[in-house]
Amino acid sequence: MPLLDARSDLQLLEAHRSGERRAFDELVRRHGDRLWAVALRVLRDPEDAADVLQDALESAYRRAAGFRGEASVSTWLHRIVVNKCVDRIRYDRARPPSGYGHPHRVPVGRDPAEGATTRLAVLDALAHLPADQRIPVVLVDVMGYPVAEAAAILQVPVGTVKSRCARGRVRLAGLLGHLREEGA
Repeated sequence: MPLLDARSDLQLLEAHRSGERRAFDELVRRHGDRLWAVALRVLRDPEDAADVLQDALESAYRRAAGFRGEASVSTWLHRIVVNKCVDRIRYDRARPPSGYGHPHRVPVGRDPAEGATTRLAVLDALAHLPADQRIPVVLVDVMGYPVAEAAAILQVPVGTVKSRCARGRVRLAGLLGHLREEGA
């Protein structure tokens, strides 16, 4: 996507801090799609993801003065979104929706819907991972972030991201084993 504003993210954040109204809009235009994708893949519900993303962007807008520059602006924005997702997961855990149970065993056929069915099964299985495993797996395996960037977003060591991803993948393999059996 071409830049409408040639300034760096940090320069835009500084301009926002100085009162330039459109500077933050440009940051959202640059990073909004990826922030949305993270929220949606972590939370699985478009309405929850939209609420969390709006809340995160409002928080970033208001708290831009608190940006310390210890990470990139993109990492800072992602961290805010991830924190808001964790808050929503905790809230939902305290109030589980009715009918939420064990993962469904969705049969996988040889028709064009096979890919969609598999994706839905994976999303369902991801929802059953604890948040400390789900979020690194989403960032690294689903969104394709490098482990080091995921570690910066999560503010944990690289080794922690690797171990949480490994544990999450083992759990996913158990939850999704039926796909291998049905594909055989």
